[in-house]
Formats: sequence, structure tokens, C-alpha cells
Amino acid sequence: MMQHHLRPAGSPPVNGYSHAVSFTGPMVAVSGQVPVDADGQLVGEGDPDAQLRQVFVNLGVALAAAGVGFADVVKLTVFLVDLADLPAFRQVRDEFLDPERLPACSLVQVAGLVHPAFRVEIDALAGR
Repeated sequence: MMQHHLRPAGSPPVNGYSHAVSFTGPMVAVSGQVPVDADGQLVGEGDPDAQLRQVFVNLGVALAAAGVGFADVVKLTVFLVDLADLPAFRQVRDEFLDPERLPACSLVQVAGLVHPAFRVEIDALAGR
């Protein structure tokens, strides 16, 4: 069972996430996914949309391997090198996740990621 607490009484307005998500059952932690394909090749150098899509594809593969899917995601942590990529993140995220049942989310601007061409890394928690 999963319950989204979009905006509990007394909390500030939200923009694209739930303040809290409660759930029961097993929990799956997905390590940070980066914009590389199954062959280990960088996808979308300089292209935030392409990089974000590849990251979400990779998240989907990892979630499926653990027996869950995007509907089971309760928390995302997003690392962006450039906050100008935030609108692209929201657009791509909404292609993979139900905009009416968004997970809790943290967004962190970072100076860089493990590869200088990476613009984004995302990790996830999921539960049933």
C-alpha cells in the first residue's frame, strides 16, 4: 500500500513532488543512474533531454530487475550540474512517472559528476 501526502496541512506549496509518501512492504534502493547506455557509452553529450531520458531508462531497468516499476517509486534524489535543466527534468520525469502521484523528491545542484560530460544523476527508493 502506498499513500501520497502531497501537501499536508501547514506545509508550503509543492511544485512537482509529494511532501511525503508512506508505504508498506519491501523497499528497493536504486543507485544513482547516469546517462550511459547498456554498452557504457555516454548518451546525449550537451543535451539535457537525451541525458535525462537515458537516466530514466536506466532507472526503469534497475527497478524492473528488482521486481518493481516507476509506479512504486517513493523517493527520487536528483543531482543536476545546471539548474537550467530543471524544466527538462520535470518534462522527462512526467513521461515516466504519473504526474498525479509524484514521489517525494530532493534536488541538489552539484559542481560536477563522476564524468565531466554528465549533466544529471538520479537515484531512487521504491516500495510495494
